Amino acid sequence: MIVQRVVLNSRPGKNGNPVAENFRMEEVYLPDNINEGQVQVRTLYLSVDPYMRCRMNEDTGTDYITPWQLSQVVDGGGIGIIEESKHTNLTKGDFVTSFYWPWQTKVILDGNSLEKVDPQLVDGHLSYFLGAIGMPGLTSLIGIQEKGHITAGSNKTMVVSGAAGACGSVAGQIGHLLGCSRVVGICGTHEKCVLLTSELGFDAAINYKKDNVAEQLRESCPAGVDVYFDNVGGNISDTVISQMNENSHIILCGQISQYNKDVPYPPPLSPAIEAIQKERNITRERFLVLNYRDKFEPGILQLSQWFKEGKLKIKETVINGLENMGAAFQSMMTGGNIGKQIVCISEEISL
Repeated sequence: MIVQRVVLNSRPGKNGNPVAENFRMEEVYLPDNINEGQVQVRTLYLSVDPYMRCRMNEDTGTDYITPWQLSQVVDGGGIGIIEESKHTNLTKGDFVTSFYWPWQTKVILDGNSLEKVDPQLVDGHLSYFLGAIGMPGLTSLIGIQEKGHITAGSNKTMVVSGAAGACGSVAGQIGHLLGCSRVVGICGTHEKCVLLTSELGFDAAINYKKDNVAEQLRESCPAGVDVYFDNVGGNISDTVISQMNENSHIILCGQISQYNKDVPYPPPLSPAIEAIQKERNITRERFLVLNYRDKFEPGILQLSQWFKEGKLKIKETVINGLENMGAAFQSMMTGGNIGKQIVCISEEISL
């Protein structure tokens, strides 16, 4: 059988901006027979995420993610349906997910590398397993639980940067659910600001491309900032840190403003900001959700419950077609998405 796949065509360079042309689509032959322990799956949805920018470099700069190789199939978060199985625990018709799903229309995988998912947890919206009820949702929930130090009734103010993205849009809502009295989002368009305050329950939203961020922050966080969920780094974060209270906490989720630059992760703060951090005893520890695997299962159940109760609103931006993976990635890296950026490869969920 002939199937389509996407391979890494070129690297953008450590300081370059990724473009759709860094990827290319090609056809490849898929064997007709599968071996014991293997399954053949049809890909339904694929994820594009900011961390993938590091995988486009020859050296990712981290020990827990490997670089993509030139002319080899690209991989990432994916979800699909099993069409044929020679694995004892997986059956034809099961829905499965993996963090290392090849960007390919159909693929033969080792059944042990897959995790079965229950469509009921997402009311049939399978793509949510790649977003709010998947890794981005877990990152937000566990990050806030482990590094935010929020207790109900403690009257804390939380600021979220990249607030309309996959993690940010969930993190702000979780901040409220876990007891923050005030949640303020920072994002890059008026449309996103309106969404945050009208649909996702943020108390205020700041458009960093139009507003004076420092001024707006002072206005919307009169008691200062106690918790900062940081998705972006750079100048925006410097401005937020300048207005953080004593003994406050930074949850280091990501640093997308720095991903096209050759800097270490997490990027060091400028001397002036570092002085503020030390003086006010602000915690800023690297947070890696993969270190909390024991919390994944209860976390997914909690996120699913909030979603079903209508307390967690889920937003996603969907582009159709494997041929658009590169365009979807480029768009997500420049803020073209609201909520999780998803690529739909096949919508047919019956066999």
